[in-house]
Amino acid sequence: MKAISTYLMASVFGLALLSTSSCKKALEEKPYSFYSPENSYNNQNDARAAINGVYNELYSWELFQQPFWNMTVLDDDHVSGADWYLGTTGAGNPQSYWGVDGPWVGCYAMIARANTVLENVPNITDIDPDIQKRIMGEAYFLRGWAYFQLVQLYGGVPIKLKALSASNPETNVPRATVKETYEVVIADFKAAETNLFQLGHAKAGEPGRVNQGVAKAFLAKTYLTMASGASTGSITVRGGTDNGYYTYTKNVVAGLEGLDARAYYTLARDKAQEVIDSEKYSLTESWKELWSIAGRNNKEQMWQLQSLAGTVFINNLHNYFSARSTFGVGAVWTTNNHYNDYDVLDERVLDGITHNYQTLQGTYIFYPSWQAAQYKVVGGITYNNTGSTTAERAYTIKYASVADPSVANSDAFYPLMRYSEVYLMIAEAENEINGANSSAYAALNKVRLRSFPLYTPAPPLPQTPIPVPEAYAPANMTPEQFRSFVLAERAREFNMEGIRRFDLMRWGIYLQVMNKIGTGQNNISKVRQAKNLLLPIPLNEINSNTALKGKNNPNW
Repeated sequence: MKAISTYLMASVFGLALLSTSSCKKALEEKPYSFYSPENSYNNQNDARAAINGVYNELYSWELFQQPFWNMTVLDDDHVSGADWYLGTTGAGNPQSYWGVDGPWVGCYAMIARANTVLENVPNITDIDPDIQKRIMGEAYFLRGWAYFQLVQLYGGVPIKLKALSASNPETNVPRATVKETYEVVIADFKAAETNLFQLGHAKAGEPGRVNQGVAKAFLAKTYLTMASGASTGSITVRGGTDNGYYTYTKNVVAGLEGLDARAYYTLARDKAQEVIDSEKYSLTESWKELWSIAGRNNKEQMWQLQSLAGTVFINNLHNYFSARSTFGVGAVWTTNNHYNDYDVLDERVLDGITHNYQTLQGTYIFYPSWQAAQYKVVGGITYNNTGSTTAERAYTIKYASVADPSVANSDAFYPLMRYSEVYLMIAEAENEINGANSSAYAALNKVRLRSFPLYTPAPPLPQTPIPVPEAYAPANMTPEQFRSFVLAERAREFNMEGIRRFDLMRWGIYLQVMNKIGTGQNNISKVRQAKNLLLPIPLNEINSNTALKGKNNPNW
């Protein structure tokens, strides 16, 4: 952690991230002190400081201090929460949320900073060439990452690949098409892949920095997103008010019409396989350990948003998502319906959900009530839920391991790419190319087996522990059944990690799945309209960028 605090997380620009224990943003403007084109880029320290400035935007009140995860994690079919918190983005009303402009503003801030790095760092002579190359790779990656978020959230967006300067004063830039925006994402991730070093290389950088494997994984994810968006066919999803299984005809994502889905799935599979073949990463054996402090930055957590207690690099993820918080209990939880989509032996609910806890007010709670025999009495304490209205809330453990859980803002880490997703990308892509063959099953079961216990079979079978039968995905699935199972497995694996909404969107079934629920748990509205397929472009951008011609996304 020392390297993180003294290098990547150093406040080299005096970047003052505002802290708050509420869901309101302070009104004061946040001072930025970033290298402008007029500043000198003289040596390696200047280059390192400049790329730190690009990373620092991830910690801003536009992105992961709250708005980005608020507008993605809270808007899917598997999340519920307090109505005072989910009443805006969680109920399909992002314009009522104070941070509605955050993703747009934050991503373009990253792009502007990355452009400055890309234009100036190549001119530095007093620098280790390998470090210079890596910094360029990081800048390409972070710019590509920002455009990847923008195109998924807003559709085609203005492309800005040069820093504003006297020679490039133009701020009125028209929207590119969806495909043109994805072309920029792909080009940047490819450039990053070329310039970055593999995990473990002496000059690959500290924890929290992207490396070549991360670039490859995001390139694969980009191809996968485009391929699924362009695909046709059907997909079955468990949900609705009765948690039944419903089959939907998927819609092609607007802007991806005519794209060769099979070709892009092939690109996704092959690029993800390169990550596997590098042998630089591995799945964490214990699901619970994966989310512990000791599990941070391990070989499964390929890229995490870093935090550090006692600095400005903290967030309120723990306070909102964990069972116990300064609110008394957390404000966000997994729905009972999604909880019931896990097998009873799946460690992702056995260990990944908080089953026994004490509220700030002192009430002992267990979850779920229908498994009382397992959780009502633990360690001599009776968890009886007496007088509590908070009993049926499945709180994740993913953000609970922090240095000080009693404070509102703490050092929770946020996963941005996990190795398990690489396997599930291969499973999905292989099925779409060649059907549910042994390769697709192997990748899928690789993820599932980690989350189930082992048992020793009775004689005369060999006495070698093997996974319980429930661990394996059902055999002999059709391509449509396998597709549906992988989507469900991604939901089980990445619950509360901000992936589910994007999955529903890229498969073109977001509106159908959400509206099948109607009013969800805790009376949270899941009703969505066509306008919810994209976020509204900030009015400041509409008014200042004349090339947009005053047009926002449909119906905003």
